[in-house]
Amino acid sequence: MYVHSFHAGNLLKMKCLIACEYSGRLRDAMIDRGHNAWSCDLLPSEGEHKNHHLQCDVFEVLDSNWDMVIAFPPCTHLASSGARWFSEKREDGRQQAGTDFFMEFVAWHQRTLKPLAIENPVGIMSTHYRKPDQIIHPWMFGHGETKATCLWLHGLPILNPTNIVEGRVPRIWKMPPSEDRAKLRSLTYVGIAQAMATQWGNARHTEKTPNKTTPDESGASPEH
Repeated sequence: MYVHSFHAGNLLKMKCLIACEYSGRLRDAMIDRGHNAWSCDLLPSEGEHKNHHLQCDVFEVLDSNWDMVIAFPPCTHLASSGARWFSEKREDGRQQAGTDFFMEFVAWHQRTLKPLAIENPVGIMSTHYRKPDQIIHPWMFGHGETKATCLWLHGLPILNPTNIVEGRVPRIWKMPPSEDRAKLRSLTYVGIAQAMATQWGNARHTEKTPNKTTPDESGASPEH
């Protein structure tokens, strides 16, 4: 299957890959704004536009002429929340595999020079790669919770807060163990997805991204 870019009126809409997303929240927000967006994950899709989901290894479709990629690579072996297991993960190669997975998206941008955003929690990539361009929290986008989320941006603008609200509850951190805990922790907040879709929807017209880090204000389908 080959996915074409298309025109809506006189405005060229983007063909976007939302990598490592099963929830469909960002994909659906992009589609609702007229873009030809596709999610990709090993898990089956949720959300409204399930027919725009590629259930496969993302690297099978990464080089399929996307106009923009927004990636949510797995953080299990990279996030500081798992620091107690870092020594073991370095020894058995899991941490290197996670780093290599992350860096494949950076390599895609270097090959194509097209807009890229990579999202991950606070973790080792700030030193193994570089510091993120900004750190955001759900409370900046209408959700009264804290969850420090790093964004590495290439050819994309800083994501501006859209709805700063009361509440600094670390709900994700307090989430009890369950079979679905990893999936629930990885969900993109709706307010953040909406902000990304709105503010990055004209990303091809952005030439330069500020290379600075916002402080943690919490105090805490293609052919394949």
